[in-house]
Amino acid sequence: MASAQKTADRPGPPKTGLRERKKIQTRRAIRRAAYRLFAEHGYEATSVDRIAAAADVSPSTVFRYFPTREDIVLTDEYNPLPEAELRARPADEPMAESMRHVAVEALRRLPAEEHAELVQRARLIREVPAIRGRTAENTARDSAMISAVLAERTGRSADDLEVRVISTAILAGLQEALLHWVADGQQDDLGTLIDRSMNVLGRGLTL
Repeated sequence: MASAQKTADRPGPPKTGLRERKKIQTRRAIRRAAYRLFAEHGYEATSVDRIAAAADVSPSTVFRYFPTREDIVLTDEYNPLPEAELRARPADEPMAESMRHVAVEALRRLPAEEHAELVQRARLIREVPAIRGRTAENTARDSAMISAVLAERTGRSADDLEVRVISTAILAGLQEALLHWVADGQQDDLGTLIDRSMNVLGRGLTL
């Protein structure tokens, strides 16, 4: 009974304030409008002015939330690789296995209404060179995060070559799973493809 009371009294995660909720709503409105226009007219033919009009905001508002058109596709209010969840994995667990659990769990929590956006995002990454090139910035950020966690686990430097190779290989495996998923018409479950990709790394890059 005392244990149950402790659980009941334990504070939950902090609630998002009204101002932050409004920011999230505006970002989502801009992104939804952009994705709809990308689907209807193509990425290159969709200007920021057109996106702003469809989202009922000013072009300056679009730029305030998304400095470039590519950012509309590549950024959102959620971290694609949750650092806290990765750090919560067992310290002696292989990093590829940790990333498997984190990525698949993130997919499991993805709201159903955002599934179509994930598909469209993957298609744009695959088909639009400007977006594909911009992913390098996100990859560098995520690689640094994974390297930092791996360095803490092993006592090695985050700049250690082997640490960086492992981090980069994991991210490449996740991206290839995503691109294969969309290129293949989503015939396979994305979580299953992530499992397969991490299995390749786990067995030492053998076929």
